[in-house]
Amino acid sequence: MSEIFNRYLKGDKVIWAVIIFLSIFSLLAVYSSTGTLAYRFQGGNTAYYIIKHFSILMLGLFLIYVVHLIPYRLYSKLSQLFLVVSTGLLLLTLFTGTSINEATRWLTLPGLGITLQTSDLAKVSLIMYLARLLSMKQHTIKELKHSFVVILVPVLVVCGLIMPANLSTAIMLFLTCIVLMFIGRVRSRYLFSLIGISVLLAGIFVSVALYTHTEGRIGTWKSRVVSYVGSDEADNYQVEQSKIAIATGGLLGKGPGKSTQRNFLPYPYSDFIYSIIIEEYGLAGGAVVLFFYLWLLYRAGVIVRKSERTFPAFLAIGLTLLIVFQAIVNMAVAVSLLPVTGQPLPLVSMGGSSLLFTSFAFGIILSISHGVNKKEELIKNTETVIKQRMEHEPDDPENE
Repeated sequence: MSEIFNRYLKGDKVIWAVIIFLSIFSLLAVYSSTGTLAYRFQGGNTAYYIIKHFSILMLGLFLIYVVHLIPYRLYSKLSQLFLVVSTGLLLLTLFTGTSINEATRWLTLPGLGITLQTSDLAKVSLIMYLARLLSMKQHTIKELKHSFVVILVPVLVVCGLIMPANLSTAIMLFLTCIVLMFIGRVRSRYLFSLIGISVLLAGIFVSVALYTHTEGRIGTWKSRVVSYVGSDEADNYQVEQSKIAIATGGLLGKGPGKSTQRNFLPYPYSDFIYSIIIEEYGLAGGAVVLFFYLWLLYRAGVIVRKSERTFPAFLAIGLTLLIVFQAIVNMAVAVSLLPVTGQPLPLVSMGGSSLLFTSFAFGIILSISHGVNKKEELIKNTETVIKQRMEHEPDDPENE
């Protein structure tokens, strides 16, 4: 078994273990949390949603496998194409997108009836492109005119296009870019300037929307913030049901499939799946899930430490931060540390494009890990051969 694993699955074995564990947890949690959904829309056929989720999950694992076999250098060139395509799709979604749950985040593919959340592609594309820019501009990264402005534009454009329909994703992506730029040696005063510019532009956008009475999603943002910071938090039905699920889960939980709050909690299979995990597996199970995301972040740090080139190091840590930040936001919402955001738990929540693009990001991280490990093994083998030759070659007195 180990020989098959080593032969076909390249890259960091710990990251593969994290992926497999989260996938198994995803199947258990989704099957448990979709019972009410099945009775409401599928006539009680509880197998429908788990089969659908299993199919998408297998497609995601296949995508990870294919992507991790592609040399990471290719993603530097593809990043430019991905950014252009994703920006165009974001513009298209902004004007002609499909509205689901009062949010226009999806684009329906014509003739297929499949919805695509374009921000999922944009997140990965921006991190890929930003890693490429930071790598190319390392020699002039301290110069504002020649480097920072070039980096500034794509970040503001992509995050700005995502913000009207999905504020939480825009903020999360923006903060990930800030951290990545800090790692990429961008001066702190430039980063604070970028934050100031972004806050100013967001303020102008909100002010214009309120003045022209075209609030759109702003009304949703306002109600969520008010319910979170105000004294009427108990009126927030989602938060209340999530707290009940966590409180009744205790230390070890009720057991797999024994959740009761799945019948009352909105979106227990996506936005609040972490609450169901804690209810069924307890605080211990929730801590284990959190540990695996943090372990993923640690392994990304190992990849960065081993990498001799800047592009793979920036890309690996950037994509990992994106995944881990999203996981932490989802968990924080479940335990009422943040307002409701609608962020799924990466690789665990039931979903389509979100799960697939998360798998794509995992595949790139494993591709980088494979490339770094391969180079490290080559260096070790070369050093071993040289050492063996020196030990077996006789001394030549004439060369002394």
